[in-house]
Amino acid sequence: MLQEIIAFIILAVAVGFLIKKYFFKKKKSAKDCGSDDCGCH
Repeated sequence: MLQEIIAFIILAVAVGFLIKKYFFKKKKSAKDCGSDDCGCH
C-alpha cells in the first residue's frame, strides 16, 4: 500500500514537472526572446 502511494506521488510530480517545463518554455520563448533577445534561439 505504501509503495503504491509513493509511486503515485513520484509519477504525479514527474508529470507535473514536464507539463510545467513545457508551458514555461513556451511563455519565455514568446516573451523574452521576442522583446530583449535573450539568445535562446
